[in-house]
Amino acid sequence: MEIPGASGSPVAATAKAAHDVLVNRFPWQSASLDLTYNQYLADRFIPQNDPGVAVGATAAAGIIALRANDGSFPNPAPPPFLGGTAPGVWRPTLPLFAPMVAPWLGSVTPFVLTSPSQFLAHPPPALNSPEYTRAYNEAKRLGCNNCPERDGDQTDLAHFWNSNFVLLMNRLVGDIAGAHVTNISDSSRLFALADMSMADAIITAWNTKVHYVFWRPITAIQEGNNDGNPRTIGDTNWLPLINTPAYPDHTSGANNIIAAATRTLALIFGNQESFSITTTNLGPTIDDTRDYTRFSDVQEEVVNARIYQGIHFRFADEDARKQGRHIAQWAFSHFLKPLGDD
Repeated sequence: MEIPGASGSPVAATAKAAHDVLVNRFPWQSASLDLTYNQYLADRFIPQNDPGVAVGATAAAGIIALRANDGSFPNPAPPPFLGGTAPGVWRPTLPLFAPMVAPWLGSVTPFVLTSPSQFLAHPPPALNSPEYTRAYNEAKRLGCNNCPERDGDQTDLAHFWNSNFVLLMNRLVGDIAGAHVTNISDSSRLFALADMSMADAIITAWNTKVHYVFWRPITAIQEGNNDGNPRTIGDTNWLPLINTPAYPDHTSGANNIIAAATRTLALIFGNQESFSITTTNLGPTIDDTRDYTRFSDVQEEVVNARIYQGIHFRFADEDARKQGRHIAQWAFSHFLKPLGDD
């Protein structure tokens, strides 16, 4: 968006734009957002009448108008999505047997993609295929509540990544920006690319979930004797390490988000980078903080962690990682290019 005659503090403009968009999206938090915004300006000795404030308000109004009918949080809400009962089809699971969370999300207008299905994943493997058999037995062997074959490091990894992925990735982007970025324009570009990629990654994941409606390991393993595959022995008492989220398996939203964010960082800074991530899970982790030297290592960990948690098959994780990486590459190649680039 170009704003003719823009002037004033870029910091004020950025803060005001963020404030107004957040208040529009979360009006019930307006008092808290007002307090945070006013304190932010005061801490930086920026007056409320700085010309940058008007610039930020104009930018926010443009974004709010652009996203006014994007399909998010529809009113009235669509009817509950319950999947089905045929082999291979997702249905509500323990512990709450809740309908699918936000089934409309896969139809939201993307930020950078041409459509929610631009990077639709390949279908999950057939229930009688060798690939499905391998993934089934891996999840059954390593993802159960008290799996004797899952070692302590694998269990700790599972608990570490039972986290708020959007919060973790925004913290990581902030840490990397603090270490390498020296001006607010470059920092804003970095956050915009990462968050638009993450947003479109979760839209893409939900679009794929609703398209394929593939069952979760807890259902697959408890129904293993009824799937037509003699190599997938069922266990009606099988439970995962963590509670299964209320939406289909294929593809993984977590891996989509993680891959989109870390691929964005790798495209800008290169894959080799020393950094740390601290989990948001206050549960039974051994180490709250893990150290890394490559962004791609984070992607690999989350693929494995979701299997150790017992909530995904490997193909759902690996296909999601591909989706997230493709989305980040698309955003980086087509949007917010540095001035002077063709």
